[in-house]
Amino acid sequence: MSSAPYGVRLLVGVAATAVEETRKLPQTILMSPMSLASQFAHLVMKVQQDLADLVIKGDSTLETLFPPKDEQPEWATFDEDEDDSPDAAPRGSTDSGERMTEGRFALYSTDEAPEAAASSPNGQSAGADVSAPDVASRIDYASLTLAQLRARLQSLSVDELSELLAFEEATKARAPFQTLLANRITRASAK
Repeated sequence: MSSAPYGVRLLVGVAATAVEETRKLPQTILMSPMSLASQFAHLVMKVQQDLADLVIKGDSTLETLFPPKDEQPEWATFDEDEDDSPDAAPRGSTDSGERMTEGRFALYSTDEAPEAAASSPNGQSAGADVSAPDVASRIDYASLTLAQLRARLQSLSVDELSELLAFEEATKARAPFQTLLANRITRASAK
């Protein structure tokens, strides 16, 4: 053991620590911005967690003092609330009972109602005397949605696309389908 007095030993220990810290100083200077940033981020997250805990505790206290009402606003409808009776209108249909086939609903329409309701000026059905081309039968055109048709267009020739467009115009005349077919014909012809 050392026979030096306590004060001398203390001063030598402080001097040795100062030398060691001085040697570490370049690395400490480089690491301090990251350390400060991580400490700050830790502090911010801790404050956010504490605030969230206080809000949750406040919510539970308010629920015990003022129990929530189980009322549903009249404008809110949910799938469970829909009437399952046979005379109830299906989803995506209008009040008159006819299915919407224009706009965004045309993507999912496979209903035959629009061409049955459409009639030419002389009183005949619009698609009554039009026979389906071979390509329509081959790809089952009548049951395709717009998205399904879009997926099949790459495999069709310009002549087949033209036949489908003429068939669509003569029967259902759905604008989204006509636009899709016309655009595909234009792109295929340009190649």
